Amino acid sequence: MKAELCRILHKIGALKFGTFKLAGGKISPYYIDLRMVPSFPDAFGKICELYTALIKMTVGIRNFDRIAAVPTAGMAFAAVVAYGFKKPFLYTRPKTKTHGRERRIEGILMPGNRVLIVDDLITTGKSLIQALTAIRAEGGVVNDAVVLVNREEGGKEKLASHNVALHYLLDASEAAGKLYEIEAITEEQLETIMKQVRKE
Repeated sequence: MKAELCRILHKIGALKFGTFKLAGGKISPYYIDLRMVPSFPDAFGKICELYTALIKMTVGIRNFDRIAAVPTAGMAFAAVVAYGFKKPFLYTRPKTKTHGRERRIEGILMPGNRVLIVDDLITTGKSLIQALTAIRAEGGVVNDAVVLVNREEGGKEKLASHNVALHYLLDASEAAGKLYEIEAITEEQLETIMKQVRKE
């Protein structure tokens, strides 16, 4: 599964090097662009299968009632995975809507519902924590979150401090090693990723 994810990321050109500002405000010398995945139907289908397998193996389908996406990168994956599991889908907004029903959560959430949060990857955990805070504020129970890639920059530990277990397919350092093995990145690019991980 890990090797397959790396092959897909390489094939569609999802790994970029340069200077990038991440959602949490950090500056990174590399960027994993999973937002482009749905533009490649074969890759999208495969990655949704990887999410499904990961959730079955690590969380278990009886241990959650609903799937919530973190906007915006996680939404396409979470919607397809929720549909596959025949579980209700919802998503959180970064801020409460100021029009219509003025909601922070879109979809049906009842107090006591166990919600599995799905996102594309995690860096500092800021957006995932915003999502779980919004869900808990409306009575939802959040014990688990699933992402494809853990960038190893403190997010896993921050989620743990909120009593949420992070499940992921690949660490950034592991992904870098596998990409280097298949000659998808250079030794210099490998070291770029490893330096960022060590900086955590």
